[in-house]
Amino acid sequence: MTTPFRRKGGEDLAEHHEAIGRATNNVAEYRAVVTALEICQRWGARRVHLKMDSELIVKQLLGIYRVKSPELRPLYQQVVFISRGMAEFQVTHVRREQNAHADALANLALDA
Repeated sequence: MTTPFRRKGGEDLAEHHEAIGRATNNVAEYRAVVTALEICQRWGARRVHLKMDSELIVKQLLGIYRVKSPELRPLYQQVVFISRGMAEFQVTHVRREQNAHADALANLALDA
């Protein structure tokens, strides 16, 4: 699970990566979102713009796709609950090649 944090405009603030054991890629992506939002809460961030390369999760968070998986539903609900407490929460899909830094962090977590 990986999460780089950047200030609007591109300045790197922090990064987080951790091994989560065996899980599907979608579970790992959702867990990364939950962790990122929890960190943002601790920092007192009120506006969060999440960019991720998981088209499925972006479309679920935007309400385009329903969350059918019983494994993903509680994680989705956590994201919704946390994000409702923020002044602004946006989710954008980016192509994998635009997310190279997050992929590098994921590889660090997998190697741990």
